[in-house]
Amino acid sequence: MSVEEREAPVQSDRRRPVAGVRTSWASSDPFVRSGADGPDARPVAPLDGPLPRSSWERSLLRIVVAADLLGAAAVGGITAASLRLDPVTCLLLALVSAAAWSLVLLLHGAYRVRHLGSGPEEFQAVMRVAVTLIAVLGLTAYATQTLLPRRWVLVAIPVLALVTSLVRYGVRTVLQRERARGRAMLRTLVVGSHTQATPVAADLARQPSYGYHVVGICPPALGRSPQAGGLPVLGTVSDIAQVVHDHRIDVVIVTGSSLSGPALRRLSWALEHAGADLVVAPGLVEVGGPHVSLRPTAGLSLVHVERPSRHLGRGLGKAVLDRTLGAALLTAAALPLAVCALAVVLTSPGPAFFRQTRAGLDGRPFTMWKLRSMVVDAEARREHLLGDSDRDGLMFKMHADPRITRVGRVLRRFSLDELPQLWNVVAGDMSLVGPRPPLMSEFEQYHDAVNRRLRVKPGLTGLWQVSGRADLSWEASVNLDLRYVDNWSLAMDLLILWRTFRVVVRGSGAY
Repeated sequence: MSVEEREAPVQSDRRRPVAGVRTSWASSDPFVRSGADGPDARPVAPLDGPLPRSSWERSLLRIVVAADLLGAAAVGGITAASLRLDPVTCLLLALVSAAAWSLVLLLHGAYRVRHLGSGPEEFQAVMRVAVTLIAVLGLTAYATQTLLPRRWVLVAIPVLALVTSLVRYGVRTVLQRERARGRAMLRTLVVGSHTQATPVAADLARQPSYGYHVVGICPPALGRSPQAGGLPVLGTVSDIAQVVHDHRIDVVIVTGSSLSGPALRRLSWALEHAGADLVVAPGLVEVGGPHVSLRPTAGLSLVHVERPSRHLGRGLGKAVLDRTLGAALLTAAALPLAVCALAVVLTSPGPAFFRQTRAGLDGRPFTMWKLRSMVVDAEARREHLLGDSDRDGLMFKMHADPRITRVGRVLRRFSLDELPQLWNVVAGDMSLVGPRPPLMSEFEQYHDAVNRRLRVKPGLTGLWQVSGRADLSWEASVNLDLRYVDNWSLAMDLLILWRTFRVVVRGSGAY
């Protein structure tokens, strides 16, 4: 037997170096409790960083439940009053509506703390509840031959779903504001080697809105330095359960191949006793959500990654959304477009519209239209300004581009110069949401990974446009586009369109 074969079962059984007292993860007490008597008694660790989840989650849940009850009672009472029922019946229906709505929300997992503030998941739960209630009421009325007022099914429930979604949106906004200040965070422990744990901790620190505050890490073995990447090393892999108890950890994130198989299973048992959640980061970078599913097969838990480009129904829905909403927006924008075009013609010589060949789906060229925001010979001057670009990588951008006209600066400030691209959307060359359409000269310099951006149609707006626009680096822009290509869905498109409206009003990153 080789050395590797002898060491493999030892490593998989978590019998590794330990910083404190070893306690079995499979026992009913997988850690030594602070303040316990005996030679192994541990002092209470000082609490650094945010407070544990238990200190704020109950207050948050009480607020959400109270808001849902009040909203359901108000909608139920108003609907009953509109039917001209007596006050006692209206009050009774208001109470029944509040209780039934909150109960169904509870059964659909809408009150799970990890869903609050998450965005799509909490809104999808509300929509599932609305559809479920409409179906149940309809089937009940049909089975019992009961005449049910249509305004209960077709008006009250959709309005209630809207009210609940607005409540969730308000809670999400407040929660994100609190997390930006370092409050209402989940105390997080990252498990893995320094090279695996440090990048995960850095990614979580850059986006506090997700609510993970990394308290420290647990590598397989202790090194010479008590820190890794600026984070304290709180113990080894064998100390996880004890570290969770001592530092009041809410979430444990296991990265890479730090633990697997039976050891990971025993850790989940230990964390159940310790009151912490277990999260496994499998290394599928930028792929998640509905495109990743766990499939039990032959006694194994296999992670299946769906290719979004092969989902026929989702692709058809995106095409319908692009054509219908694109046509409606183009019709609504006809008058502003005419006014802007007239302003361009009157303030600078040349045509009102500018057309340019761009790379579309799979690199196929198409003609993209814009309102002209630059002087007529802007393309000829571009070659002389390449060295003054404010952007790295292949994209050319300047904060003080001398080619932009006075009217052009206003058009760009509010993204009005992009409105003619609605015609490209209606014509099928572009989508409402997608990666930025590159110049053909930029596309010719793409390498394999960047080529992936064009596996979907380019968009009028996209994930990078609502995440910083021209203020982002080239690498960050590409990564956001790749994230979109690997995870796009109709729900994500609608969310990006909503965020685009806010970004355009603020004018952040537009020049």
